[in-house]
Amino acid sequence: MKCSVYIATSTDGYIARKDGSVDWLHSAGNSQADMGSHADMGFAEYISSVDCLIMGRKCMEMIASMDLSPEQWPYGDTRVIVLSNTLKQAPTNLQDKVEMYSGELTALIAKLESEGHQHAYIDGGATIQSFLNLKLINEIIITRAPVILGEGIALFGKTATDIKLAQASAIAFANDFVQVNYQVSY
Repeated sequence: MKCSVYIATSTDGYIARKDGSVDWLHSAGNSQADMGSHADMGFAEYISSVDCLIMGRKCMEMIASMDLSPEQWPYGDTRVIVLSNTLKQAPTNLQDKVEMYSGELTALIAKLESEGHQHAYIDGGATIQSFLNLKLINEIIITRAPVILGEGIALFGKTATDIKLAQASAIAFANDFVQVNYQVSY
């Protein structure tokens, strides 16, 4: 099963402020730029390529705090699994959109594969780190926002070994965001 990451960071590699806030994402870059056919920086195309999403509890809590309407829900009908060893139930506003999972990640991937899933979107800093350390991530797409935060929650933390990235491709968008795509080579 393919597991990939699609995530935004500050130029200095943070996915959120220390308090989990991502407010900087909405104010970074040139908001007046003509994005043409790249208005969503490839997200719609990416999300259409996945058949399930695995995210961490903190990521889910951030999304829950946005209190999105059904029209604002960014994942369409994609199956969303939330990892948590502490929560057994999703927040009320997400109960019909996500399912909770507690257990081994390799067992989850095996279960999803046996159910016919072929491509999982992995989201959330700690979740991405766990999947990388288990050598489960195949592709990483990072969209760097043109802002330096100086501190926050880093995308990458401690890894068990060096992880090589290969076959790099990049696109610079008119709004000054830069997206880099890597294949992961363990």
